[in-house]
Amino acid sequence: MKAIRRFSVRPVLPEPLRPLSDLARNLRWSWHPDTRELFRYVDPEGWRAAGGDPLRLLGSVPAGRLAELARDRRFLRRLTVGAGDLGDYLTEPRWYQSADDGLPAAVAYFSPEFGITAALPQYSGGLGILAGDHLKAASDLGVPLVGVGLLYRHGYFRQSLSRDGWQQESYPVLDPDELPLELLREQGGTPVTVVLALPGGRTLHAHVWLARVGRVPLLLLDSDVEENAPAERNVTDRLYGGGREQRLLQEMLLGIGGVRAVRAYCRLTGHPAPEVFHTNEGHAGLLGLERIRELCADGLEFGAALEAVRAGTVFTTHTPVPAGIDRFDRDLVSRYFGDDGELPGIGAEQVLGLGTESPPEGDPGLFNMAVMGLRLAQRANGVSTLHGDVSRRMFSGLWPGFDAAEVPITSLTNGVHAPTWTAPEVTEEAPRLSDSDLWDLRRGLREQLVGEVRQRLYDAWRERGAGHAELGWVDGVLDPDVLTIGFARRVPSYKRLTLMLRDRDRLRNLLLHPERPVQLVVAGKAHPADDGGKRLIQELVRFADDPRVRHRIVFLPDYGMGMARKLYPGCDVWLNNPLRPLEACGTSGMKAALNGGLNLSVLDGWWDEWYEPDFGWAIPTADGPADDGSPADGADRRDAIEAAALYTVLEEQVAPCFYDRPERWLQMVRATLTRLGPKVLADRMVRDYVRRLYAPAARAHRAMDPDAARELAAWKTRVRAEWSHVAVDHVEAAGPASGSLELGGCLTLRVRVRLGALEPGEVEVQAVTGRVDRTDTITDPETVVLKPAGGADLAGCRLYEGELALDRTGPFGYTVRVLPAHRLLAGAAELGLAVVPPGTAASDEAAGVLLR
Repeated sequence: MKAIRRFSVRPVLPEPLRPLSDLARNLRWSWHPDTRELFRYVDPEGWRAAGGDPLRLLGSVPAGRLAELARDRRFLRRLTVGAGDLGDYLTEPRWYQSADDGLPAAVAYFSPEFGITAALPQYSGGLGILAGDHLKAASDLGVPLVGVGLLYRHGYFRQSLSRDGWQQESYPVLDPDELPLELLREQGGTPVTVVLALPGGRTLHAHVWLARVGRVPLLLLDSDVEENAPAERNVTDRLYGGGREQRLLQEMLLGIGGVRAVRAYCRLTGHPAPEVFHTNEGHAGLLGLERIRELCADGLEFGAALEAVRAGTVFTTHTPVPAGIDRFDRDLVSRYFGDDGELPGIGAEQVLGLGTESPPEGDPGLFNMAVMGLRLAQRANGVSTLHGDVSRRMFSGLWPGFDAAEVPITSLTNGVHAPTWTAPEVTEEAPRLSDSDLWDLRRGLREQLVGEVRQRLYDAWRERGAGHAELGWVDGVLDPDVLTIGFARRVPSYKRLTLMLRDRDRLRNLLLHPERPVQLVVAGKAHPADDGGKRLIQELVRFADDPRVRHRIVFLPDYGMGMARKLYPGCDVWLNNPLRPLEACGTSGMKAALNGGLNLSVLDGWWDEWYEPDFGWAIPTADGPADDGSPADGADRRDAIEAAALYTVLEEQVAPCFYDRPERWLQMVRATLTRLGPKVLADRMVRDYVRRLYAPAARAHRAMDPDAARELAAWKTRVRAEWSHVAVDHVEAAGPASGSLELGGCLTLRVRVRLGALEPGEVEVQAVTGRVDRTDTITDPETVVLKPAGGADLAGCRLYEGELALDRTGPFGYTVRVLPAHRLLAGAAELGLAVVPPGTAASDEAAGVLLR
């Protein structure tokens, strides 16, 4: 019989053991080895059965064992030390407290998913793991971050395989009382409730659960509450589940409800109010609209409120393809933000205007969450240098007056949290070990992985319907002395899970080579609605089921954090072969690198940025950056070329190095640990966010008081209205008296400009100069600001002058342009407005005035 209601009975710990509860409910244990060892000592068998989850462990420890521990002086001393260490960690000043003055009092970090630990399964892939690592690193550094997300009662799906290798999904119910969470309550004890207005007089209620991630509070909104009708209760049912309307409701709850949850948390706890709001991908973009509503309720006009919100907002994009962005039908958005919907005082047309896609590629019938996120943020970034370039091109239509290189989207490369992903055996002393000791260390990690793989493979086959008697072969799967390659990630088509199967005979020869064999451990999940991804998994599983090779290649279902923490340290090489440039960053190889694993990857994402031959190998690509929508024949040709290149690198470089030149292999392991390791750290990433994005956003937020916001909004409105009257009327250049243009000389430019009703201080006139290529495009441009020379002439034109230094030889060119200028702008491109001489726009054949 099935229970009609589920609840959890919590254990009552003896008084001396009460600190165990605090240690279990702060997720620092997930990256703190001493705390995990303390729980393991409580009940070693129970710890394994609980999957390393302290709360589950404490719920299963027999009363007799608890009483025994309460009398165990040695354990109580360890417990006192552990509790004191956590207390110090939570209160002592850290890096942020001694960093520069003027940093934000607090930062709110919004993400649709967070991968903190397998014990809190609220993630699907890289975006969530990145968000979790961001919170952990912020905690270690003392950054006053508040995380905001949703609590999915079924989390992401659990993956299993049918007998014929087809992915199957299940959705276990998650009981918040069994998770390391506590309900956020008002002073009187009632739960904090966030309420959103929906069309037709409906409402969406949500409670707020608090997870303690070290020093960082993580607020998770939960719609499964009694006040809701059944449809609204299911809003936070599943991560990335349901139709478009449910997705919109999830994103309304995350963005709008998330801001309200932050306000409640700060009110109840005294936590400083955030000065900076960080939108991690477009899913959370609606937070900006709620902040605009707050300011409008305080008397600010919409335009001024928009400027105030933009000043303190950071937007991070993680997708390199338009298909990866949430887009909603405009009629659906209009209905939810109409007169009887959310955001009173803000019209649906104002909301829709923020998400309008740019021509010519944009669809006027769709509302684009990433476009809205960019328009609501004064600062934006991609997550690797290459991804920054891709993002600037992808969103260049929002800044039509500028080349893609000038689009105001910077890049800040992701990192990973070392204490989470580094095996305990890989200490700071590892690079200084002797060759034999370092080889033994790596072999020991490989041996642990072999044991883990055999157990998981056995369990997976039992789920597929195999009997115990059929599975004796599992004990011979993998070999701790064979070169081990790992490949684990989500399974969209662009990640090319099955590229390795392109030439199956060649792959079998690699796996079964008599002297230099390789073995492969593969894992990954396809989205439940992605039958194409499921077919890729089935194709690989069927190959791995072949008795000829099944001891050398395995597919492990249900890839998650628990599996990953064993997989990364145990692999000698981490394989990544996406279609370049469709991998925004790709942090899995970073986690392998922290453990001395070498990378074998297409030059995409972070590997494009930091690849060196000492760290691994680059897989040659068939062409330069390509679009996701390549014709089928072109994609097939590219896959064939790149698969052949992959086999060749494995056959001629990777395997011979491992087996024939172990001293060179160990040199590469040491270089990876000592030179690459510090670059890939989440600590480095969060410090970069603080210095390059959070601190400037906080300063801009403080400068944008209501009067300044009104001033800037009014000025932008006036400039946009007058911009059609601005023109470059005439450009002339004067060289040296001799008339020769030689290195070390200069050109004097005089530019006559019409400003219409604008004042000289409201624009900046620039000369843009640099070498030119064969198409007369200026490369590596530099700008020189031209100065006004006198007042307006009789025709209303003004003269601007300046000198261009001839500091390089060869083909040289320049053009001039007029840009809006205001002290409160974050950059010259902010409005996307620029005027150039007639016939020199980017769409014209001529690119400027040329000197050869």
